[in-house]
Amino acid sequence: MISIVTPCYNEEANVAFLIERVKRVMTGIQGYSYEHIFIDNCSKDSTVRVLKTIAKDDPHVKIIVNSRNFGHIRSPFHGILQAHGDAVVLLVADLQDPPELISDFVERWERGCKVVIGVKKQSRENRLMYAIRRLYYSIVKRISETEQITNFTGFGLYDRVVVDIMRMMNDPYPYFRGLITEIGFERAEIPYVQPRRMRGKTKNNFYTLWDIAMLGFVNSSMVPLRLASFTGFAGAVFSLLVAVSYLVYKLIKWNSFNPGIAPLVIGLFFFGAVQMFFIGMIGEYVGAIYTQVKKRPHVVEKERVNFD
Repeated sequence: MISIVTPCYNEEANVAFLIERVKRVMTGIQGYSYEHIFIDNCSKDSTVRVLKTIAKDDPHVKIIVNSRNFGHIRSPFHGILQAHGDAVVLLVADLQDPPELISDFVERWERGCKVVIGVKKQSRENRLMYAIRRLYYSIVKRISETEQITNFTGFGLYDRVVVDIMRMMNDPYPYFRGLITEIGFERAEIPYVQPRRMRGKTKNNFYTLWDIAMLGFVNSSMVPLRLASFTGFAGAVFSLLVAVSYLVYKLIKWNSFNPGIAPLVIGLFFFGAVQMFFIGMIGEYVGAIYTQVKKRPHVVEKERVNFD
């Protein structure tokens, strides 16, 4: 059994096409049955209605409808944990991850790889966004205490053993991309070119991108906290040296030296900005701790279809 998990939110224009493409791929893989689980994050359009119409005639299609929008991190992870297959494939609904790679994933999995992932070697998305993503991956890779995979979004196949370990971790707000390398196991990477979104609009905005970026930082490295301590210490030493230099120069040039208030104002705003930046970074860590302490469920389900 192969479980394909697709998180979706307002994807009425794509889900039917995705189901057909997945069906064609799975029909061509001999010796496997499959289930296609859609976990809907309380869509405001007709996504759920379209899925229910298809599910009436296709028992492979299963639906979980959340009671509200639980975000782009918790909902997909919950969907993975509900899968019953010997392997689980995470596949987004916007068709920017090609379903045809599933057959390649299964082939490499049969050779013994517990984790088989798709890695973007090129993307036809906005060039600026692609460059920013590459820069982010590069920074996280440098400061991370564990291995990080560049241009990996979660698209891939995961053996039942890997999914069971995720379930035991009981993380209420998991950084999925980091979990894969944290768990370990032999991994195969299959490169692909990410196509443009053909239908609908992306649901990612600045906040969701910032959320996943900060989650990656706080889950993979303590460097920002140590950098805050180092910067504070270095700033204190620099301020002391400047103060001593001004004092000595004033004593030497008592009558002619008039420093004015410009250095004071510049220094005040500079160190104020540095403090605000690192207070915000520390706040990200405190927020992550607070989320872990609450231990709330990933989602609350409103209904299920075809799970009987």
